Amino acid sequence: MSAADLTQLEFDQQHLWHPYTNVAKPGPTFVVKESEGVHITLDDGTRLIDAMSSWWCMMHGHRNPAITKAIHDQLDTLPHVMFGGLTHDPAIDLGRKLLEITPDSLTRIFYCDSGSVSVEVAMKMAVQYQHAIGQPERKEFATIRSGYHGDTWKAMSVCDPDTGMHHLFQGALSVQHFVSRPPIRIHEDWNDDPAQNGLGELRAALEANAQKIAAFILEPVVQGTGGMYFYHPEYLNQARALCDELGILLIFDEIATGFGRTGELFATNFCTVEPDIICLGKGLTGGHISFACTMTNDRVAQGIGGGNPGLFMHGPTYMGNPLACAAAKASLDLLTGQDWRGTVAAIGEQMQAELAPARDLPNVADVRVLGAIGVIEMKHRVSADEAHARAHEMGVFLRPFGTNIYTMPPFITSPDQLSEITAGMLRLAREL
Repeated sequence: MSAADLTQLEFDQQHLWHPYTNVAKPGPTFVVKESEGVHITLDDGTRLIDAMSSWWCMMHGHRNPAITKAIHDQLDTLPHVMFGGLTHDPAIDLGRKLLEITPDSLTRIFYCDSGSVSVEVAMKMAVQYQHAIGQPERKEFATIRSGYHGDTWKAMSVCDPDTGMHHLFQGALSVQHFVSRPPIRIHEDWNDDPAQNGLGELRAALEANAQKIAAFILEPVVQGTGGMYFYHPEYLNQARALCDELGILLIFDEIATGFGRTGELFATNFCTVEPDIICLGKGLTGGHISFACTMTNDRVAQGIGGGNPGLFMHGPTYMGNPLACAAAKASLDLLTGQDWRGTVAAIGEQMQAELAPARDLPNVADVRVLGAIGVIEMKHRVSADEAHARAHEMGVFLRPFGTNIYTMPPFITSPDQLSEITAGMLRLAREL
């Protein structure tokens, strides 16, 4: 049978490669024809609540009128122009907005294509900074176990090499320095004993390798794909002091946690310190177009500028794309123009109440909620394919990973719609 004779789904399964999918045994795949608000509509007319915010980015819902209008309006005047030697109002206006809402010390903005690229940029910044100030031997990185920072080459090297998704590439990737994830959870009392709070291990690792380490990179407070684990921000406060003592930069990967998802505008705001470099993506454009950025402080930017060759050695073709900048500005205006904090708190409170019965199920290891993130952790791995097979009946699209059945719902999700999501999560916890 020729490709022309295949149905849309048959063509997809025979020729299109989906993320983390076995092409020889593709799982249930749905053809989406339309999306609006919290719903995606399939080719058979079924409407599913997108409980994943399409991998955590669609915080204002699908096809938000303000964001789509911004893209349409921009399309009529300037869809794209190279950012080398040129600039434009959408990039400048977005930059002004970012400086309003991000940590005060982060004054330099580097636009890029995706979250993974944002991490690549951050790591290159750290290495180039150390080289510029006369520390060229500092080109390795420290990080914590169970972290996830993307699928591109250098980003994979700071994902957990044993339990993460990229262990297959051990030996090919740069070897980095890993310490245990912070053991004290966000709602637990802080323990000042370095042997109990993880900082003793961190100090030992950083001191032993200080002359080789450019930066310490981690997801602040919330580890996403590595397990939806929420840890105490005091670990970050003290890690900042340790990094300063040893001349190591601090990078926060806020791709998943930025823009209100945790109940704070940025997870950094749980801390009393700020990083040298921050990575932002996902919700930056409200999920309407791929975009990300890496922000840093004047110390790093001026350090790179004062070294050899003086130029930051990175420049994506679609850097500063006007459509993406316009979408991002509209998304951030939407977010800050509403009571996002009250909205996220209400979502969290409802999930706390409605997911609580899962604690009584025999195969459930933990239930936890932070902001608009809800997690049922199972004692065994959960099949995303089996969850997809129940989506039509539940009217909810959930995609578990590892041992976690979780949701990051759009902020526009109504209480009734959220109840459908939590009911679906409980059903999966009982049946899978």
